[in-house]
Amino acid sequence: MISKKYVVKIIKKLFAIAIVLLSYHAEAQQGSWTAIAQNAPHANAGVMLLLTDGTVITITDAIDTSGGNRWDQLTPDIHGSYVNGSWSSIASMHQASYAFSSQVLKDGRVYVAGSAVGTAAFTSELYNPQTNTWTLLQNPQNLRFGESNSMVLPDGKVLQALWNWDYPTATFIFDPLAATFTFADSSHLGSTVEASWLLLPDYSILMVDYASTVTERYIPSLHRWIPDAPVPPGADLYGNSVEMGAGFMLPNGRAFFLGASGHSAYYIPSGDTISGSWLAGPDIPDSVGTLDAPASMMMNGKIIFAASALPSAANGYYPFTIPSAFYEFDYTTNTYTRITSPGGGDSINKQSEIMHTLNLPDGSVLYSQDSSTTYYLYTPAGTPLIAGKPTINNMIQYSCDSFAITGTLFNGISQGSAFGDDWQMATNYPLVRVKSGTNVYYARTSNWNRTGVQTGNLPDTTQFTFPSNLPAGVYSVEVIANGISSDTVLLNFSPCTVAIQELEIKKKDIGIFPNPTNGLFTITAEGTKVKQIKITNTLGQEIKTINNMATVDLYNVSKGIYFVEIKTENGIVNKKIIKEGGQ
Repeated sequence: MISKKYVVKIIKKLFAIAIVLLSYHAEAQQGSWTAIAQNAPHANAGVMLLLTDGTVITITDAIDTSGGNRWDQLTPDIHGSYVNGSWSSIASMHQASYAFSSQVLKDGRVYVAGSAVGTAAFTSELYNPQTNTWTLLQNPQNLRFGESNSMVLPDGKVLQALWNWDYPTATFIFDPLAATFTFADSSHLGSTVEASWLLLPDYSILMVDYASTVTERYIPSLHRWIPDAPVPPGADLYGNSVEMGAGFMLPNGRAFFLGASGHSAYYIPSGDTISGSWLAGPDIPDSVGTLDAPASMMMNGKIIFAASALPSAANGYYPFTIPSAFYEFDYTTNTYTRITSPGGGDSINKQSEIMHTLNLPDGSVLYSQDSSTTYYLYTPAGTPLIAGKPTINNMIQYSCDSFAITGTLFNGISQGSAFGDDWQMATNYPLVRVKSGTNVYYARTSNWNRTGVQTGNLPDTTQFTFPSNLPAGVYSVEVIANGISSDTVLLNFSPCTVAIQELEIKKKDIGIFPNPTNGLFTITAEGTKVKQIKITNTLGQEIKTINNMATVDLYNVSKGIYFVEIKTENGIVNKKIIKEGGQ
């Protein structure tokens, strides 16, 4: 007769086997790696950024004490393929840099600041894709930005940390319009150095202070950092390293952090200034951790990331170890799946800190590695999350090739891709893709009204401009957020020339100028008198009515698209206007 003790042993073994099987999904559920057909002109040297016209720019040049200042650009082919895309080089920065802050701004420009090495530790620059020029900015405080973190705020300004042991808690606000830096509130409980930052749905920014379990949040509306709940025992994200991994908002409303310790942690946001709560997450298998490591939330909601062997006494706890392996994390099952590495093989004999990932608008993830001209694309298995699917509610044309589009969920579930403190490559902004037959084009988006994540049913707006050479025709238009696209809407597009514009203007006896506006606009009426102007929003609610005046003040009105009913002596004319600045 089999003893109860023996039966218990068997059950425990079966349970352990089941856990292992759950932790490693079947091979069929994995995605696939594909090499970009054309090698880049120069070897990669760090961050890749997705511009608002669907192209990718990446820093290049050798990694040494001088860093790099050249950038390459990847453009998808006419069918929208990045694998078959083409490489070119864009203008070089003024200073050489490696490991620096980077953000794509609301107007489509690119902000970079600091450097771990090179000549840019004390400088910052702005790149304008439309003019292909870099502008060197002033640093009146002459403080070192270093390899520090940054984040775009709701008003389009940038919260910028320092990597400076003389000022380890200091943060700045960068104003892209004024091109100025001003002191912001300092963190109160610990240092921002080496800390990952995560954007929460309430626009607050969460971080675990340097080499600790203490956490703080920056509240943009209050312009200050506030204490939050500590990371729980058993979920220390730093471990024996001074590094940590990336953090993401998950589709279920929780946040998830990967640790250099091999641990992970969940955070449940409160939604206001009350502290959130933490839970220990599942440990990463195979004794690896995210010691400065790339990660991206894919269109199926899973997170792909690289991880290196944990530091140990044998190597003096040196944080940048080899080899590195690749995993997918599934938040719905709380499990990890080890996947093949780019180019095949079980791992890469390099440290994870020299690897980079970026969400692309076609739902794939782009991979690069320092000192290599070969790039790879990872296509995940499964289907896009419905919870992250944008919707299009309205679209209007306000000039020959420029439009405004409204809808919901233009910013995605998460920030898309993250790393730690060394690089930022967020993609939580809308892209617009247009198709005609097998041809695919990307418009250039700008001035989106939100910079958040998980915005729910709040109305979203972005402007977009078609490529200058786009031929006339009927196009399918879709909005994309982090690789998840909306349903398409049809647009009969007819580009205009200067002569046609002048002809149309002459024919119009009622006009609005300027449109878009930051505040004031004027009704131009030839041969008739304006008796009343009524402004309503897209919900039909009356915003303002003005009698016997041709000028309207919208300074205190929220950004968005509004309907203008103009009553004149000759009848009623209906127009639309876009409010850009102000609230």
